[in-house]
Amino acid sequence: MDEALIEVRNLTIEDYKTLKASMIEAYASLGGQYWKEEALQKLINKFPQGQIVITIDGKVVGCALTLIINYDKFGDNHTYRDVTGNFSFETHDPKGDTLYGIEIFVHPDFRGMRLARRLYETRKTLCESLNLKMIIAGGRIPKYGMYADKMKPKEYIEKVKSREIFDPTLTFQLANDFQVKKILRNYMPEDNESLGFATLLIWHNVYHDSEKSIILRKKDIVRIGLVQWQMRPYNTIEEFLKTVDYFVDAVSDYQSDFILFPELFNTPLMGKYNEMDTRHAIKELAKYTQPIIEAMSKMAVSYNVNIIAGSMPEVRDGKVYNESYVLQRNGKVDSVSKIHITPSEEHDWHIQGGNVIKVIDTDAGRIGVQICYDVEFPEMTRVLAEQGMQILFVPFLTDTQNAYNRVRFCSQARAIENECFVAIAGNVGNLPKVTNMDLQFAQSAVFTPNDFAFPVTGIKAEATPNTEMIVVSDVDLSLLTELHNYGSVQTIKDRRLDLYQLNYSEGEKEAGKEDTDKTKPAETRTEPVLIKS
Repeated sequence: MDEALIEVRNLTIEDYKTLKASMIEAYASLGGQYWKEEALQKLINKFPQGQIVITIDGKVVGCALTLIINYDKFGDNHTYRDVTGNFSFETHDPKGDTLYGIEIFVHPDFRGMRLARRLYETRKTLCESLNLKMIIAGGRIPKYGMYADKMKPKEYIEKVKSREIFDPTLTFQLANDFQVKKILRNYMPEDNESLGFATLLIWHNVYHDSEKSIILRKKDIVRIGLVQWQMRPYNTIEEFLKTVDYFVDAVSDYQSDFILFPELFNTPLMGKYNEMDTRHAIKELAKYTQPIIEAMSKMAVSYNVNIIAGSMPEVRDGKVYNESYVLQRNGKVDSVSKIHITPSEEHDWHIQGGNVIKVIDTDAGRIGVQICYDVEFPEMTRVLAEQGMQILFVPFLTDTQNAYNRVRFCSQARAIENECFVAIAGNVGNLPKVTNMDLQFAQSAVFTPNDFAFPVTGIKAEATPNTEMIVVSDVDLSLLTELHNYGSVQTIKDRRLDLYQLNYSEGEKEAGKEDTDKTKPAETRTEPVLIKS
């Protein structure tokens, strides 16, 4: 196992060496074809934001190359040489209406990690950002050569659609919402595996506005998935992770940006230590935390979703902390400790409170995490708001409706006070054989500031109480900017700082926590995820 960080970014010519090596491996069946450095330099010069790579530890393992064209000039009957201008790329037209995919590949050693899906999603985002009508590509059908003596290309494509035949290229393109418009002949005559045939693939940009000029804009809509987790006994960590994987898979199918699990959602694993003193039992449970985090971090990368892994006990220098983990889809791992410890946590488990309050930067916004009781302290949330937090995630565990309502009402108040979105997720069900975990009450929800741009109740979405389920909801970060500047009330701006101020006093460093810059507690500390290479 090697440590690796995944990054999706624009191609630079400095990437050429590792890109060439990966491409040779990807096209080994075609004799190891690769792009010349001069051709890539032309592409970068003409359309830099259209050339996308995925790197692992700085090395290119996947690539997607594109042009903008005026599709009417080419129509449905064209070849690869036609659309690339015989590799001169003079066909690129910044005023065109179509994003044309001319290359996509992933190194064979890194297939199965859903990296190609990330390339496709990045292309779609680019198409939407540039307000283009559609994405067009000529797709290889590399397995057709094996069936050419039995069926025509049309029949072959239909069988791939019905999953009677697996084609590594076409099957994946269909799974990414591309439609086959027609069959192209002699698209790439040198493609012996496809016998020169290709599918003309199309993806329509439903957000295209013909009246808008082409502008590059940042994605503002963020999709949040909440897991209302049923407490049930697990005999092994493998059983537990199987359920976790199920929910991550389900939420990621909706192209969610975040998935939130509840506080201490792994406590069912403590059942085997129920005869122990509770202080020892929680330390035994903490031994599962690192393997769970490693497994869930791999899920975040594989399913392309940022995971807030609720919270779990962590032991540092003999002390127990209630720790929440943010597992980003680029491989970064961060964590925050619960600051405010409830009397029962302190008495029964001897849990210690953390000392660091920080916002975490992600590819879908600046987020904060407050674990259950933390959200009942408005000063803490205000510190996060002053650091630029846009979404607050609150994993919680409550046994009674009274306790739940404290978390809910305070979360709604924090959304209003700090002009941010707040997402809460809790556990449901009973664990009669685990001490201190007998009963659960929860209704997971997404809350908004109460202003005209948001639901009048301030509730964007909510689960059915005490029922295992997921909630998926979109939040628009651009509405927060409008609220800050034009809201009917502006709580952040209207504070009387001449009368009162909030001072965040950096506490002593948490035991066992490394930080290279102790003068900046608000900055995110990240660690690479372990992935197989």
